Amino acid sequence: MPKNKVYVVWVGKTPGIYTSWNDCKKQVEGYDGAKYKGFPTRELAEAAFRDNHEKYLSRDLNAPKTIVCNHPLIGTPIPDSICVDAACSGNPGILEYRGVDTRSGAELFRQGPFPLGTVNIGEFLAVVHALAYLKQRNSNWPVYSDSRTAIAWVRKKSANTKLVRTAKNDKLFDLVTRAETWLRTNTWPNRILKWETGYWGEIPADFGRK
Repeated sequence: MPKNKVYVVWVGKTPGIYTSWNDCKKQVEGYDGAKYKGFPTRELAEAAFRDNHEKYLSRDLNAPKTIVCNHPLIGTPIPDSICVDAACSGNPGILEYRGVDTRSGAELFRQGPFPLGTVNIGEFLAVVHALAYLKQRNSNWPVYSDSRTAIAWVRKKSANTKLVRTAKNDKLFDLVTRAETWLRTNTWPNRILKWETGYWGEIPADFGRK
């Protein structure tokens, strides 16, 4: 993994974004309770600086998972990419989804909890959210998902869910409709790739609740 290029100081002498470790060090050295972290790109650093620092300093939440194998045919994941995943307490049940930077493990977005959803819906929304996130930033990074179902739904531009719409999940279905509309009215250069869990380990966006 390449060295960090940009540093965020959330709590220090002068909070801000710094482009060298020496400058960052001046802000945190000797400062009780300093909160800071390095990032590989300025874009990630700026997003993190505007966000809650706890998301980026929690080892359990954001640490990238270990890549267990470089398969001779499959290879290794593309570091400059977004990984997405969903977690559902019961299926259907309470649903969340999120996207992280593959290289650093930094959380880029998170939605939920929704009171009643399914893993497939969460995975679908996560992929579309990542595509929209990247388009806003004019980025051609690929998106990784470990869900073949979600990838298929995105390619068909339709969520083929059997979940019944109720008052409890009405807001979630509104998001599904918005996602389908976005897919039909936008184009994108980003590849949507399958995360090969059997060779690479858990996807970095995994919630760690298995």
